[in-house]
Amino acid sequence: MEGVGGDGVSGAAATLNQRSHEAWKLFQYYLDKTTPHALYRWIGTFVLACLYALRTYYVQGFYIVTYGLGIYILNLLIGFLSPLVDPEVEPSDGPLLPTKGSDEFKPFIRRLPEFKFWYAITKAFCIAFLMTFFSVFDVPVFWPILLCYWLVLLVLTMKRQIMHMIKYKYIPFNIGKQKYTGKRPSTSGSSPRRD
Repeated sequence: MEGVGGDGVSGAAATLNQRSHEAWKLFQYYLDKTTPHALYRWIGTFVLACLYALRTYYVQGFYIVTYGLGIYILNLLIGFLSPLVDPEVEPSDGPLLPTKGSDEFKPFIRRLPEFKFWYAITKAFCIAFLMTFFSVFDVPVFWPILLCYWLVLLVLTMKRQIMHMIKYKYIPFNIGKQKYTGKRPSTSGSSPRRD
């Protein structure tokens, strides 16, 4: 008789596991469908960030959650702006990023791709938004101190990152399509060859 009850529990667990796997596959399917729609994804995240800001403004609290969210986003931003292979951390025999015009063009490859950057920020806002519904996370602090400290961290971190970009001569953004600017043929009507 004990085996019958055990089979029922394991059967229910297997069914639950199968349902959660199907739900995860469905979520992943729709997440993959959003990949080419970067503008709409970022607009949705901006709306979510505004909802979070309105929620924290309405309840006048959760400054520690907001500070943690800000630090996490700053950390993600550094990964987004950094190259996949950092020349300072992993020195190699030759230059990895082009430093002169005669060097071979190598596209900038991020340590944290745009999609993963967006996904991590969106998840962070969702989690922070959910945390605002639990009073245990509403630790009383003097928020101007946290804001000042975060701004100092932002300035120092961005200064270091910009100096790194200048030192290794890379731009972490694609500014239009790369064009070849080689020799152009003359546009005059005369042929260079005479018959």
